[in-house]
This record gives sequence, structure tokens and C-alpha cells, in this order.
Amino acid sequence: MRSNNLQYVPRLDHLRFAAAAIVFVFHWYHHFFGHWQQGSAIRGVALITDGYTGVSLFFVLSGYLFMSIALASGGAIDYASFIRNRALRIFPLFTFIFMVALSLQRDKFEPDHLLYFFATNLGLTAPTSGHFVTGAAWTISVEFCFYLVFPFVARFAIEQGPWYSLRLIVLLMVFKVAGYAVSERSNLMFYSTLLGRFDQFLLGMLAAQLFGAAVARRQVPSGLLLLAVGAMLVLLEVQARWASFLSQAPKNPAWIFWPTIEAVGWSLVVVAYLGWRGDLPRRLGALFERGGEISFSLYLWHAVVIFLVERLVGIPALSGVRTVDALLVFLFTAGLTYGVSQLSYRTIEQPFLRLRRQYTPGAASSAPGDRAG
Repeated sequence: MRSNNLQYVPRLDHLRFAAAAIVFVFHWYHHFFGHWQQGSAIRGVALITDGYTGVSLFFVLSGYLFMSIALASGGAIDYASFIRNRALRIFPLFTFIFMVALSLQRDKFEPDHLLYFFATNLGLTAPTSGHFVTGAAWTISVEFCFYLVFPFVARFAIEQGPWYSLRLIVLLMVFKVAGYAVSERSNLMFYSTLLGRFDQFLLGMLAAQLFGAAVARRQVPSGLLLLAVGAMLVLLEVQARWASFLSQAPKNPAWIFWPTIEAVGWSLVVVAYLGWRGDLPRRLGALFERGGEISFSLYLWHAVVIFLVERLVGIPALSGVRTVDALLVFLFTAGLTYGVSQLSYRTIEQPFLRLRRQYTPGAASSAPGDRAG
């Protein structure tokens, strides 16, 4: 994840690609087979059936990355330059997707729908939520709200120590309990708003603050990495069975705490992988680095590719074995999504990324067109 403000850490790109891939597999599976229904038993495939957890990994990674930048600069962040960089990073592609959503919802358009550009995650008539092909854009508003307050939160956390973030999480819990009592659809509220997600960013920040120095030494043995990943997979199985967002129940008290628990699990995975003393095979690592670089395009383009493949191709009887045919279509969809995302990155994202500038004093410089800062 290259940045003008932090030395490049390839493993952050690996994790961003993993997050995008988890969401892609989740959407592919449900669009072709699962049809957005909750599983009825623990089956060992929750990472697929409840792969919306990839969004939580994205949010944890954002908190970790930007807190790492803040720690490297002692909390000195030029607010205007930071927001400018984030706007150049997000809004070109997001604006493109938003205009597509308005076009798709042409017959239902109301002038006030333009305001959803700033709040795609709220209300019942957001244009981006009108169709599967643009539905993933709801997360952009949540993330940008975090960016608006991050420089202040990071500075206070550095000045006051990790307890500052923990106190914020406790205060959020108070409002979450109240939100559960007030909202008739509290699961959706926790899933799609900053109230439900802010602690995931905070836990990513906390992980960087507590373990960043240890991670840099890369002394985590493979066993601990496997333990962290295994624990996360177990958590997801528990979620899929008893706290799935796909449940038909609009209110589940588990969701008061579940995004926090989920973020703790992903934070441990992030720390363990970043500090792992091993390495991926060279070619696989290069693939993951490139995937992380284009992960934003992967995230916003994958749904339209899945939709088109399902409509135009389906699962043809190529081999006579349904499972093999499905696997071939999956690989075709994945390759096509990767190619379209590369094109999107180079055409829409990269020209704007080159306009970004440094927002911390004495920051490490990177190649133009970088990913994060």
C-alpha cells in the first residue's frame, strides 16, 4: 500500500486484496447459489456465506494504516492536505459509480437524491442501493466520515495513550445499547452506519498503537499466525450461525457487540500477518501486491461483472459436472473482474492519485500513483 506519507508495506496490500477477495467470493456465491439466505448450521464455510466480513477487515486496515502514519509523524497531520488526499483517492471512482447509480434509477429520480452522494449508507432510497451492481458503494460514506475525524482522534490517542481509544469504544457501546432499543431495524443500523462501525476503525488504530513497533521486527512464528486465522474462522462460524446479518430477524442483541468482536479478531490477524517472519512465494506475493493496489476498483467493480456473467453466461454445462462448471465460471468471473479493475485503476484512479501530496512532516516518499496516503 504505497503512500506519500509512510514507507511502503507490501503486506498491507496483501490484506487489502484479501478483503476485496472475501467480498467478491461472498457476492459471487450468493448471486449464483446462496440467494442471500442464512445458513442453518455450522458448516465450515462462513468466510464464504458471511463474507461481508471483508468490509470489517477493510475498516480495521484503514484504522491501522492511518494510525501508523500518525505515529510516524508524532500526530502532526495537515488536516486540509489529508482530506484533499482522501478526496482524490475516493471521489473520482465513487463519483463515476454514483452517476451510474443515478442513471440506473432514472425513473425514480428525485432532486434530493443528489444529497446521497454524501450519505450512501443512509435512508431507503439511496441510488447506489437500488441495484446490486452499485450496492457496495454504501461503505464509502462510512469510511469518509471516519477520515473527517481521524486526524483529531489520532492526535488525542497519541497524546493520551491507548486508553483514549478504549474510552471512545466504551462511549460508543452506550449509544449502541440505546440504538438497539430505539431502532426497529437495529441490525441494519449497526451494519451500515458509523455508530456500528466506528469502533472497527478505532480497533485498527489501537492495534497499530499497541503492536506497531513489535510488528516491524517481524518475529511472529507461523503457528501464531495460523492460530489468529483459525480463531477468526471460528468467530465467523459463530456469526454465521447465531449473529448473521443475513438472518431474517431485524433485531439481534448480539449485533450491539458483534462488530467490535469481529474487529478484534481481524486486528489480531492483521498484526500476526504483518509481523509474520515468513514470506509468501514471490509470484503469489506480487499478485497480492497488485491486487491490493487495485483493491478499491475491485471492490466497486466486482458486482457489475458478477451480474453480467450471471445474466449472460450463467453456469453452462461445460464438463457435465456441476461443481466443475461452477468453478470454471467462478475463475472466469474472477479473471474478468481483475482485468476490468486494472483498467479502472489506470483510467480513473491513477491520474488523480498522482495529484496527491504529503500531509505529514518528513514523511517517506513513494512512487507516483501510490495506493494509500
